Amino acid sequence: MNTLTNYTLITGATSGIGYELALLFARDGHNLVIVSRDLDEMQAKAVEFKDCGVDVKTIQADLFDTEAAFSVCEKIDAMGLNIDILVNDAAQGLYGKFADTDIHRELDIIQLNISSLVILTKHFLRKMIANQQGKILNLASVASKAPGPWQSVYHGTKAFVLSFSEAIREEVKEQNVTVTALLPGVTDTDFFNKADMTRSKVVQDKDAMADPKDVARDGYEALMEGDDKVVSGIKNKIQTALSNITPDSTLAHSMGEQQKPADE
Repeated sequence: MNTLTNYTLITGATSGIGYELALLFARDGHNLVIVSRDLDEMQAKAVEFKDCGVDVKTIQADLFDTEAAFSVCEKIDAMGLNIDILVNDAAQGLYGKFADTDIHRELDIIQLNISSLVILTKHFLRKMIANQQGKILNLASVASKAPGPWQSVYHGTKAFVLSFSEAIREEVKEQNVTVTALLPGVTDTDFFNKADMTRSKVVQDKDAMADPKDVARDGYEALMEGDDKVVSGIKNKIQTALSNITPDSTLAHSMGEQQKPADE
């Protein structure tokens, strides 16, 4: 088990893939710092993680606000904790044609999916470099590999996360710090409810959705191996491989057909 001053910081650890990742870390003896807007839910999950025999710190923060991300960094420093693993899982999407959607909600999503992730990564990456040790797992998506009509901003943010992760991985490769991107596909989480996306064609078949436990395991193993990225699921591996040789206009059309409302 890690020493008491070493912790894994996980955003989005109260549900979905982030929750399953937190369980894997806790079961393997990693102390946790979890961050969430929902205090009650976070405290309930903290009790569950503590049952694995690890220490769990909780920080209530709304990462839609970039100042909250800076505050998380300051609070962790004030507690004297060393973050040797960072998992940037928290993210949201918004469904609909870009001309019709709410720009303020989209700007919030950009703040959460990109700005807060960048703030946390820069702060703790610097400390990892100083310690010559550390691991970062960033949740990208198969959405990062194709333009996404009906989810244009979300796909754009995930393309940023993947490119950003690959770039900084190269920068720190000689400093015993690894950066891994996890690319899940359609997964059975609350993401689609939060994105107002339940009427999309792509989510009509629940049986075809990935289990978040499986996605988390793929990400956890890739992180621990120091891999650059992992696409979770055979179908998604094939899809992303094809995306590398398919024109973007064709990908955009195909994705638009998959994601448009089921009644159209």
